[in-house]
Amino acid sequence: MSDVINLRRERKRRKGVEDAKVADANRRLYGRTKRQKLTENMEKQRLKSLLDGRKLSSGPSGSDSENP
Repeated sequence: MSDVINLRRERKRRKGVEDAKVADANRRLYGRTKRQKLTENMEKQRLKSLLDGRKLSSGPSGSDSENP
């Protein structure tokens, strides 16, 4: 025969396991220090400016010119 289990306890145990998984995922996503966030933002800006600096301009006759 199978073991008899208390459904209320099992439900609470499963909810606890699921909550622990969610908490772990949140720690990975949002659990960064201020310095880590600042470093990441600075790196993103550096890469963006590097990419913008390498864009080719189409010249004065192109439709992408800033001054009409």
